Amino acid sequence: MRVSIALNRYDRHVPFFNGTVPVPKGLEIVPLEVGESSLNRDGTDRHERGLHHLEFDVVEMSLSSFIMAVARNPELPLVGIPVFPRRFFSAGQMYVGAKSGIEKPADLVGKRIGVHAFQVTLSVLAKGDLALDYGFDWRKSRWVCMKKEVVPVDLGTDVDVSLMPQGKDMGLMLCEGEIDALFSPQPRKAMLERPGQYRRLFGDVRAEEVRYFGKHGYYPIMHLMAVKRKLIDKRPELGRELIAMFDAAKALAYSYYDDSNYSLLVDTRKYLEDERADFGPDPWPNGFKANALNLDRFIGYSHDQRLIPEKFPASRLFHPSTLDT
Repeated sequence: MRVSIALNRYDRHVPFFNGTVPVPKGLEIVPLEVGESSLNRDGTDRHERGLHHLEFDVVEMSLSSFIMAVARNPELPLVGIPVFPRRFFSAGQMYVGAKSGIEKPADLVGKRIGVHAFQVTLSVLAKGDLALDYGFDWRKSRWVCMKKEVVPVDLGTDVDVSLMPQGKDMGLMLCEGEIDALFSPQPRKAMLERPGQYRRLFGDVRAEEVRYFGKHGYYPIMHLMAVKRKLIDKRPELGRELIAMFDAAKALAYSYYDDSNYSLLVDTRKYLEDERADFGPDPWPNGFKANALNLDRFIGYSHDQRLIPEKFPASRLFHPSTLDT
């Protein structure tokens, strides 16, 4: 069976691209380097290409968009595999304008907050985490989105959500005070050119991340892998085979760091040792059981933020053959 896999070239995926990951007999893996923002001719990105156009056999997928798609279509032609190639702590991705007056999460109430889209996984996570740990009510802020929603959603009339004006730059809007805060997986280019005009919400991001991990016990999931249902129906062992391949690729990627000068980052070894002290030997576990709490909580966030009509068990996202992993 020939299987195309669309994913980003993270270090944990390099073994797919250099041919060192073990591949089970009877499978031919075709890795495709398709970044999250890699657009097709019609302007759709990887998540839309995988979810709506079924362009790939296996695809790295937004957790939030996939949860919304499953909630809307129980017979979705894609089914999840509990492999989670992208994760973020939300605390380090919250930026505020230097003159916004925002010093703590409670100060976000009533403010204009920029996000990529209301349903983007980081946006959902940040709103949910702030509510969970700081009592933040997302309904009392105003939300400005960079792009339209991938999965259509009705948020009601009592929530202030708008689309960024055409021709605007969200990073520049933050620096110039048109928005007060921005939740983004990375600072925008315009922000990097104006380092004195913004800062992170949390002054000591690492301490906040360590606190979060110690309290909740996980490194939050951003993406999962999804496979065409017809392929796993044809080869029932495919789900577990994919988990094993991704686990093997991750182990190989960890081994790269045995060379203290593997990375361009100075003092990589020291950073790795500090990370293991704070988050344990592997904060990137695959498999369903180790991630059930993380997933159930995020589904709860999605329901609270009106993205899905009702909560459902996380097991519904995945192929039954993978639920005992």
